[in-house]
Amino acid sequence: MAGAAISLSAVPDPVFSQAMVGPGAAVDPAREPGVAVAPISGRIVKLHPHAYVIVGPDGRGVLVHLGIDTVQLKGVGFDLLAAEGDLVPAGQPVVSWNPADVEAGGRSPICPVVALDAPASSVLRVAAGPVHAGDELFQWG
Repeated sequence: MAGAAISLSAVPDPVFSQAMVGPGAAVDPAREPGVAVAPISGRIVKLHPHAYVIVGPDGRGVLVHLGIDTVQLKGVGFDLLAAEGDLVPAGQPVVSWNPADVEAGGRSPICPVVALDAPASSVLRVAAGPVHAGDELFQWG
């Protein structure tokens, strides 16, 4: 999604900032309507309005979490553009949402993107600064 790539350690939730589910990066999204896209090519194995997991052909999964504590919104403000079980190419839109609405509701719109069950040393070249939907956030070595 469009915004600024930031360190996972800057995410205002210890589950993500302490890399409890895996290493990665985060996006502080532009405060405007936008889409979250598939970070890798693969199958959508979990899809909730606020989060999704895509597993690539190599068996590695990536979690995208749209905002912090957004599960409490019960899907309000999120539109699914794909379905669980779909095969998607990297860059395909998965969820549309408005980070400004999330923030106006008192929640952080920051989006962790996590290499699930990966050792910290396997995440390489983490991006920093402006990004657009489909830009590389990190490499998983």
